[in-house]
Amino acid sequence: MIQIYNTLSRKKEVFEPMTPGQVRLYVCGMTVYDYCHIGHARVMVVFDVVCRYLRYRGYDVTYVRNITDIDDKIINRAIDNGESIGKLTERFIAAMHEDAAALKTLPPDSEPRATDNIDAITAMVSELIKRGHAYAADNGDVYFAVNSFENYGRLSGRQLDDMRAGERVEVDPNKRDPMDFVLWKAAKPGEPAWSSPWGEGRPGWHIECSAMSTRCLGNHFDIHGGGMDLQFPHHENEIAQSECATGETFVNIWMHNGFVRINDEKMSKSLGNFFTIRDVMENYRGEEIRFFMLGSHYRSPLNYSLAQLDQARAGLTRLYTALQDVPAAAENTAPAADWVARFESVMDDDFNTAEALAVLFDLAGELNKAEACDKPALAATLRALGATLGLLQDEPASYLRAAPGVAGGPSDEEIEALIAQRSEARANKDFAESDRIRDLLAEQGIVLEDKDGKTGWRRKA
Repeated sequence: MIQIYNTLSRKKEVFEPMTPGQVRLYVCGMTVYDYCHIGHARVMVVFDVVCRYLRYRGYDVTYVRNITDIDDKIINRAIDNGESIGKLTERFIAAMHEDAAALKTLPPDSEPRATDNIDAITAMVSELIKRGHAYAADNGDVYFAVNSFENYGRLSGRQLDDMRAGERVEVDPNKRDPMDFVLWKAAKPGEPAWSSPWGEGRPGWHIECSAMSTRCLGNHFDIHGGGMDLQFPHHENEIAQSECATGETFVNIWMHNGFVRINDEKMSKSLGNFFTIRDVMENYRGEEIRFFMLGSHYRSPLNYSLAQLDQARAGLTRLYTALQDVPAAAENTAPAADWVARFESVMDDDFNTAEALAVLFDLAGELNKAEACDKPALAATLRALGATLGLLQDEPASYLRAAPGVAGGPSDEEIEALIAQRSEARANKDFAESDRIRDLLAEQGIVLEDKDGKTGWRRKA
């Protein structure tokens, strides 16, 4: 049985999908006004693994991750750049897809955009007004009335009276309560706008996700995920407006991944420690970044540092090294049951990828010391279990021989030529020349491995 920590109940719960064998999963996606940063990478990787593992366990998963393509930040960035909003968002959506592919994440089954769902959004806002949970203000904005939803604050564990007391911003005179939030924004001059019963305007951020998730997955679905920073107010507001509009429970299980910190400090542009995925991929491959992120439990804080990334590279190299030179197992070879059971036991416990990697390392150690006849089945098991984490699907030689960072060093052809010269020197018993070539390659980060009369090579992790 799979157990998942539910933020709403603050405990692990045995996962029981609403429809046997089927899972409906929604994850809050990106606001596309800039390149994705490593915090976004963690969301991508965490919920990609959740989706992969649920499918591995036999569930038919419908995975929806939205795109916010209209927002104050998008409007302001387009103005600053002197380009249209459409051109800006298309550019960064394409970049997001490139980054996601580099991280070895599978595309979601559906990727709805806010601007394609205006009708669903206005319909939900209208329903909230009809049911007495929202109101149109004199300025053309529409607000959700938080005091109309008695369970407001349950997800984040906050009390509405405490939140009001802690409210420090200037009270908007258009709101009936300082905690009310906007559902529909009246258009300002020069801003993009859509028609609505309340005049020209655009949706608020929170209502977008409620409308898109319920349109794609129904009023009530299994799992909603996102970063811990979205727990309040975004997800709290989603629950309130969705349940008030439909009269149904919105989501059964809420999952939140932990923050990414940079050298034990909060990631912030003002601190100069803000890194995009592309920044990191100048020196590390996407699979190495993925491996690094899976080395911590998804709910734990993740400390980003070059030392941690170097450890991830070394760990991934260790696993690929165990797989190299192992003949492929027959297609009908069943994975080793004992290793599968160990792997599943830790992944069933709230997707514990850190412990799952420990199982893979133990399996690689067993593979390294196994008899030749046992190696193919163990290697097949390592690959199969790695696949559920989105790892170890490249050819080992391709990974081990690829330059791990910035382009440089000898080419494959140059390395092969030097190895041929070394082999000739060894054949002529010119061991001084043989050692000179080995040392030369070692200085350039090339590790030679003599085995069974042949010389293989890899780039040093």
